[in-house]
Amino acid sequence: MPRIQGVDIPPNKRVHVALTYLYGIGNKIAMEICAAAGIAPEIKSRDLSEDEVSRITTVIQDSYVVEGQLRRQVQQNIARLKEIACYRGIRHRRGLPVRGQNTRNNARTRKGPARTVAKKKK
Repeated sequence: MPRIQGVDIPPNKRVHVALTYLYGIGNKIAMEICAAAGIAPEIKSRDLSEDEVSRITTVIQDSYVVEGQLRRQVQQNIARLKEIACYRGIRHRRGLPVRGQNTRNNARTRKGPARTVAKKKK
């Protein structure tokens, strides 16, 4: 099981698919990494040699921000928005949708499970 950037990638998947298990790498970037490292994207990740794994690792380290560093960067960006109290920061702070979605209905992912309020008696 090859280990890249501290993450075990699945051995029985193709290299370009296995690379998407790293946070911050999608299909397009995985294909670019394979091309830059000179590795055929169709081979299984268990068939990679140590040399090929090290080439992939160097390409990722030199060109891309992934895993812990990217997660930290995203968290710092959110913290900055909260600190300057802009609209997006306030939405993050309150746990509401940030990108303009409707909150009257269907915001359960951000707001959490519904809390029922007792009805008013007449």
